Amino acid sequence: MVKIALEHNAAAVIMVHNHPSGDPEPSQADRTLTTTLKNALNMVGTRILDHVVVGYEGCVSLAERGYL
Repeated sequence: MVKIALEHNAAAVIMVHNHPSGDPEPSQADRTLTTTLKNALNMVGTRILDHVVVGYEGCVSLAERGYL
């Protein structure tokens, strides 16, 4: 993700992925990945605006939940 952000000279990114189980609740792995990528992207001057998890029941924004 850092490489792609650099290639596109991105100031910010929004991450989105789905949970095949249908439950959009962010897992601990989702929160850990978000923190890891946030730190890596910060080192190259790129922000994560949000990380959205999509499921059958809707979607959940990690930014709205305070994880960013």
